[in-house]
Amino acid sequence: MMTIQSLFVDNYDYFRVTHKVSIEQAKAATAIKNCKTDALGGHRHECDSCGDSKLSYNSCRNRHCPQCQGVDKEIWVDQRSKDILNAPYFHVVFTIPEQLHMLIYHNQKLLYKLMYKAVAETLNELAWDDKYLGAQIGFLSVLHTWGQNLHYHPHIHTIVLAGGLTKDNRWKETSKKFFIPVKVLSKQFRGKFLYYLKQYYNQKKLKFFTETTKYQSRSQFQQLLDSCYELNWYSYTKRTFSGPLAVMKYLGLYTHRIAISNKRILSQGYDTVTIGVKDYKNNNKRKQVKMTKVEFIRRFLMHVLPTRFVKVRHYGLLANRNRKTKLERCRRLTKSPSYKPLYEGLSKIEVLGKILNKDMTLCPSCKKGHLESVHSFKIPPFPSYKIP
Repeated sequence: MMTIQSLFVDNYDYFRVTHKVSIEQAKAATAIKNCKTDALGGHRHECDSCGDSKLSYNSCRNRHCPQCQGVDKEIWVDQRSKDILNAPYFHVVFTIPEQLHMLIYHNQKLLYKLMYKAVAETLNELAWDDKYLGAQIGFLSVLHTWGQNLHYHPHIHTIVLAGGLTKDNRWKETSKKFFIPVKVLSKQFRGKFLYYLKQYYNQKKLKFFTETTKYQSRSQFQQLLDSCYELNWYSYTKRTFSGPLAVMKYLGLYTHRIAISNKRILSQGYDTVTIGVKDYKNNNKRKQVKMTKVEFIRRFLMHVLPTRFVKVRHYGLLANRNRKTKLERCRRLTKSPSYKPLYEGLSKIEVLGKILNKDMTLCPSCKKGHLESVHSFKIPPFPSYKIP
């Protein structure tokens, strides 16, 4: 079976001959190659009944690794279930026009934060407006940087609580439709993002490389801004599945997603790989895209996030400072049930056992005894990540 890991194991060294990588990309690539192999060490488990032993290797726990997201996602969703209210939720997506993609890529940490900032100010200001809702809402934003074909396509997925707390601490809910028209959302988001982008330019915070070097000229940069103001920035909304817990499961599809999963890799040739994609512009029709394995690695690594960058962010009623005060009040006003996390206090192996509904420590040989860790391998030191 062709996997992302096998593609990196077989082709990453060749990729490095012709491509430069950042420190973050080198760390992610090395982690993916070594995940669940003896390179990261592991444990030897022995059955307390028949004495049979089994080796298990450590996971890399890198957030870009396809093998390390499943259990983490389930634990995160389980914890966040405590915050769900008995109210409608909407999924809102904010996108950036193609003209700005490379500028954002060359200034990732700064402009990714700006995307979150523009989304947060847009939703908060419009929600407080009596014309639309007149209340403080809660929402959660997640950055994705890819399209189906793995090309660079930065956008923000936001799950918005379609109701909020008024200034006199009453609960106010919206109709079945989202309370802010999409055109208003898009226009406000566009204005916020471009306003701050121009400020960053004037403060000389932006970096320009390759095809974006022309924007060092003030006139060229102003032309870029003018062209982006003239565009209709694409945004859309849709209601999530009904029911509080269904909302969190739906959200889990986005919070821990990486650029591509193993199941979308369909076939390979000598130096090519074919992936499955959905054509969103053609009724989600399924298509196939073929590319070289080196090109696959190049596209994949474009979506490695900056070190310590916070990908999932909470705002308004869902912000940490409001969870024990305003959110609890909303819970009482909406008569929302309390959910006790299922996996709290459990180890990852115990969580996996609950997910799969099987005892993960049961000896595969005798089917009676249980495996206990009797020896651990030390993780060897990581190589230097100084990029030539």
